Amino acid sequence: MKKSLFFFFLLGTLHSLFAQQSYDVIVVGGGASGTAAGITAGRLGAKTLIVEPSEWLGGMLTAAGVSAIDGNHRLPSGIWGEFRDSLIAHYGSQQELSTGWVSNTLFEPKVGNQIFQSIAVSVPNLELAFRSYWKKVSYENQTWTLTYEKDEKTYQVEAPLLIDATELGDVAASLDLSYRLGMDARDDIGEAFAPEEANDIIQDLTYVVTLQDFGPGEDKTISKPENYDPEEFACACAHADPITDKDPTLDCDKMIAYGKLPNGKYMINWPNCGNDYYTNIVELDPIQREIELEKAKQKSLRFIYYIQEELGYTHLGIAEEEYPTEDGLPIIPYHRESRRYHGMVDFTLPFVRSPFDAPSPMYRTGVVVGDYTIDHHHKERPDAPAIDFIKIRVPSYNIPLGALVSRDHPALILAEKSISVSNIVNGASRLQPVVLGIGQAAGTLAYLASQKNLDLKDISIRSVQQALLNQGAYLMPYLDMQPSDPDFQAMQRIGATGILKGKGVPYLWANQTWFYSNDKVTEFELIEGMRPLYPELKDFWGASGDYLTGARFQELITLVKPNTPLLEIAQAWKRRELKGEFTTDQILNRRMVSVLMDELLQPFELEVNWDGNLRQ
Repeated sequence: MKKSLFFFFLLGTLHSLFAQQSYDVIVVGGGASGTAAGITAGRLGAKTLIVEPSEWLGGMLTAAGVSAIDGNHRLPSGIWGEFRDSLIAHYGSQQELSTGWVSNTLFEPKVGNQIFQSIAVSVPNLELAFRSYWKKVSYENQTWTLTYEKDEKTYQVEAPLLIDATELGDVAASLDLSYRLGMDARDDIGEAFAPEEANDIIQDLTYVVTLQDFGPGEDKTISKPENYDPEEFACACAHADPITDKDPTLDCDKMIAYGKLPNGKYMINWPNCGNDYYTNIVELDPIQREIELEKAKQKSLRFIYYIQEELGYTHLGIAEEEYPTEDGLPIIPYHRESRRYHGMVDFTLPFVRSPFDAPSPMYRTGVVVGDYTIDHHHKERPDAPAIDFIKIRVPSYNIPLGALVSRDHPALILAEKSISVSNIVNGASRLQPVVLGIGQAAGTLAYLASQKNLDLKDISIRSVQQALLNQGAYLMPYLDMQPSDPDFQAMQRIGATGILKGKGVPYLWANQTWFYSNDKVTEFELIEGMRPLYPELKDFWGASGDYLTGARFQELITLVKPNTPLLEIAQAWKRRELKGEFTTDQILNRRMVSVLMDELLQPFELEVNWDGNLRQ
């Protein structure tokens, strides 16, 4: 009898160790993109699992301590807008988040984690496996099998879709998928600003430190780190504006206030003779990685000692109870660069600088928006080929869906900083709101592909885009419209067809693209925008430069949709609640044309392929 009980006990134990649980979507990594992907897929209805080695969600925003948001202040797209609204609710106002000069949105890392955790646990279809370390993935018979360890137990889970949201693209690497790492060669990538030859130099990483003001008279100076030399940080207070390139000024208070957080805390993430550190750990094994990251951590501690001992900020000490770590430092470092895998498309500089004049209309497939300028950290690697980033002026941009879809695997979605972008463009796409958007797009794509049982390459791009619009996300980076606008989706859809194009403006650290919804539309502008979508307009040359009237609008759209009466247009106008009454002599603006085109012709329903051209 005892032997039988022991047998059943052993059988039950083995079952718990190796039970294979099924999901619709598996997300490896609970960083910025992984958190957004898991929340999104779960909300849409997919049974989703996030496997995360720490106990935190949010990655670089929280666990790495980079809690000063770079960019997208006027583009509150999707889950990024939701996260910021939650911060505002927590602290009381947007003004309470504008504590440091580097950003409009600064917060305590632990608060960011709490917000992500609160959102995640509210999603019924989302499961979180914390303190869980993935060990192996395989793909057979249209099914992923992932093995991970937690609390010395081994688990296996399966799903038709998997998202690699690891910080360095480790899951895809384990599958031997090809990738790029470091700077691209100019001729290979098609970017005039790239170096002539490729190399393996990546951006500096940073072990961020969160300091806390303990008040006058307090001395929180840490023990003197080994190999400390104050000359290492002697120019830390000399700050030159990289946009205006004015002469640097010696201002230590300004350096400290760079990342001032609410509640008397400070983010120390300083690139000028500060705590940036160069090491390329991407292809190292876990033990070698830890050795190199310890060196980065030691540099940050030396910088903190310099701030306290040499600059006199002894009242600023490492924040207490900010992170669940023994040394009070963040859980992970801030990785600015990862492996960059090959997607269905490569998102390179020409598509950022001039999206409407690029080699293909890839902007039509956009699923993520960003406005931060291209920003690279190479000061700790002075032998890196010089790239004049100040001259690389770009407007705001959108990332194409194809950059998230692996070219080499039918069911692998790329996320975090491992999407198919050039080294130069990664300097913009790596930033927090953009990576959150990448995660939201990845989760949406995974949900739709799992529900329709499709290979990723066969997905309808428009279906992914529409699902994102329904979540309050932007497809086009038009800052002069908000998701709360009743015509937001119509203007976004028409913008994504290219019928009406925006105007890009490179502008300091918050680049812009304007839609100008109140501007009048000319006949020629409308026809030129429609021509690539409708073969019947190929040889039409009967549109003038006159402003478009209601009567002329009716005449022109009948070229595509014959026998469209004025009454139908007037009914569409009323149905979509445009201001006033539709009249034949009224001059139409871009908002009106967007809404009427969206309602009457529905050009957004014309399917596009990965490069943005019409699907044949």
